[in-house]
Amino acid sequence: MTSHANHHPAPITIQARRLEGKVILVTGASAGMGEAAVRRFAAEGATVVAGARRINRLEELAAELSTADNQVIAVPLDVTDEASVDAAVATAVKRFGRLDGALNAAGVTSSGAPLHEMATASFERVMDINAKGVFLSMKHEIPALLAAGGGSIVNVSSIGGMVGVAGISEYVASKWAVNGLTKSAALELAGSNIRVNSLAPGSTRTEMWDMLPLTLQEHLAGMAPMNQIALADDMARVALFLLSEESRWTTGAVIPAEGGHHVGR
Repeated sequence: MTSHANHHPAPITIQARRLEGKVILVTGASAGMGEAAVRRFAAEGATVVAGARRINRLEELAAELSTADNQVIAVPLDVTDEASVDAAVATAVKRFGRLDGALNAAGVTSSGAPLHEMATASFERVMDINAKGVFLSMKHEIPALLAAGGGSIVNVSSIGGMVGVAGISEYVASKWAVNGLTKSAALELAGSNIRVNSLAPGSTRTEMWDMLPLTLQEHLAGMAPMNQIALADDMARVALFLLSEESRWTTGAVIPAEGGHHVGR
C-alpha cells in the first residue's frame, strides 16, 4: 500500500490578478479575440505586447489600457513574415527583459467555397496565416520562454479543428494543423517548464462573425446546444486560465469553448 503520510497538500493561495508580473505577447491583437485578450490580460496584471498589422488601432488600445501598474505596448506584426515575428518577440524581451507567455490569435476565415471550387490562392492564404503564422510565432516565442525559465503558449484553434465542417475546408485544415503543432510542441517542451495548449472557439461575435450573412449566423448559433453566440471576452477568459498558473498541469490540450457544439458530433 502506498503511504500518503508525506504528501500533504500545499497551502492554497489566492492571487487576485492572475497574470501579475508576467509579460504576455498577443498576436492578432487589434480586434476580436485578440483585442479582448489584451483587455483581459491587462486587467489581470500582465504587461501586454500587442501585435497586429493595424498599428494605429493597437496604439489607441495601448494608450487606453496602459497604467502606472502595468503597460500595454503596440508592435507592428505580420505573422506571415518571419522577420516581423522575430522583431515583435525581440521588442518584448528588450523592453521588459523577458517573455512569459503568448496568445497566438491572428487568423482569417474561409472563402466559403466547396473544396473542388476553391481557388488555390485562397487555400494558400488561409494556411499561410492560420497555420504557418502559428508555426512562426512559436518558433520565435519558444527561445524567449526558455530564456525566462518557462511559460505558456496558447494557440487559437477552432471547433473546426476538432470536427469536419463542409464548405470551409481550408479553414478546417489550418486549424487541425494548429492543433498538431500544439500537441507536438507540448511534447517537445514538457521537460522545459513550457506548456502549449490550444483554445478552440465556436461561434463568437467578432469582426469576422459580423461579416457573415444573418442566415448563416443563425444556422451556426443553432448548432451549439447552448444556442447562443459567445463574446470575444469569453475566449479571453479561457486563454487567461491557460496562461495562468491555474492550468500548471495542463499541456497539449485542445480546450473547446463552443457551447457544446462538438459534444453531439
